[in-house]
Amino acid sequence: MAEVVLETRNLTKEFKGFTAVSDVNLKVRRGHIHALIGPNGAGKTTCFNLLTKFLTPTSGQILFNGKEITSAKPAQIARQGIIRSFQISAVFPHLTALENVRIGLQRPLGNSFYFWQSEKKLSVLNDRAMELLALVDLEIFADTMTVDLPYGRKRALEIATTLGMEPELMLLDEPTQGMGHEDVDRVTQLIKKVSTGRTILMVEHNMNVVAGISDRISVLQRGAVLAEGSYAEVSRNPAVMEAYMGSSTEILEGAH
Repeated sequence: MAEVVLETRNLTKEFKGFTAVSDVNLKVRRGHIHALIGPNGAGKTTCFNLLTKFLTPTSGQILFNGKEITSAKPAQIARQGIIRSFQISAVFPHLTALENVRIGLQRPLGNSFYFWQSEKKLSVLNDRAMELLALVDLEIFADTMTVDLPYGRKRALEIATTLGMEPELMLLDEPTQGMGHEDVDRVTQLIKKVSTGRTILMVEHNMNVVAGISDRISVLQRGAVLAEGSYAEVSRNPAVMEAYMGSSTEILEGAH
């Protein structure tokens, strides 16, 4: 079995008596696409916020490559190689696609972003930026202002910029949210493509996406892990089917 990259042990978050995340034990294995799913209010986003330290756990531990990072700050987490898509999804609307990716590429050069550096100095990053744009099928949009890109292409640009930051673990928060069918298919294939040699943990509502690309799935309900396994295993689990009562059950069934 692949080694565990990210592990949580009894991860818990309480808000004034309300337990949003309760004793969550996750093991994300290297090279896997691991999906975190569950009904609305299940605690998925809170879990992501704990992993990236936008929230501090009430109790429990977070380990990355076997090293405890529970008390690390968000910037330290990012520098260790855990990059969350929305952290850089404030893509700069009035920069081109190429310029946005180039900013992501500056992280390995040091801890600062050199917005004031000359165009000439930054142009050394152009070749790598173009490679990343090509990887997400955006090379023809290199000189397009980001504000003019369609929504699905903006999400692809986020992924390219995230890759520029050389993540060991990519956290994707609802990567296909708000997309039409064509964009969902494109971004799903893109995630599959960029997952080669990388580890991805994603929160996703679209069960077709989850069924199509996930190696392992953890189902949350009321902040706790309800079930875990392959898509085939969790979709047949009676407790999961009950949690997704009504329209969501049809989504589960329809994704086979």
